[in-house]
Amino acid sequence: MIPAFEAIREELSQQILLWEKKLNILPEKTITNRKNSQNRSIRQIVGHMVDSATNNIHRVIHMHYQESPLNYPDYANLGNNDRWIAIQNYQEEDWGELVQLWASVNRHMVHLIGQIDESVLNKQWVSALNEKISLGAMIPDYLKHFKLHLNEISALINQLTIEHD
Repeated sequence: MIPAFEAIREELSQQILLWEKKLNILPEKTITNRKNSQNRSIRQIVGHMVDSATNNIHRVIHMHYQESPLNYPDYANLGNNDRWIAIQNYQEEDWGELVQLWASVNRHMVHLIGQIDESVLNKQWVSALNEKISLGAMIPDYLKHFKLHLNEISALINQLTIEHD
């Protein structure tokens, strides 16, 4: 286990536990109708977070045994993340199942972070923007991205709307 990642694992675990409960009790209108600056509902943000977790899980695994820099498909740039959201139609997915999936894949990400071999931390993958990102930098960035979306969801939950949804 890499000591520098232990705090990341702990924070992710705590956030998953806290937010799984919060997400499960949100009213239908709140998760469906309120939109962020990217015109995404809470359902779509949670779906995007599932995509992020699953893509990062695969990246971590590939970076353990493939040559660096890794040319792994970058779903998040150039508008592809919106394609993923649309193709999977998170807006219509059963909310309870989506929350359960979100919690499960992120718990697995926490587990996987604990399995990372220190010898591969400098391996890199190449993003669609031609940026080289090391595995050692990817893990703290994952937590930052995770918290960014939780903050977006929190803002949408607390948003007062004229429609009184």
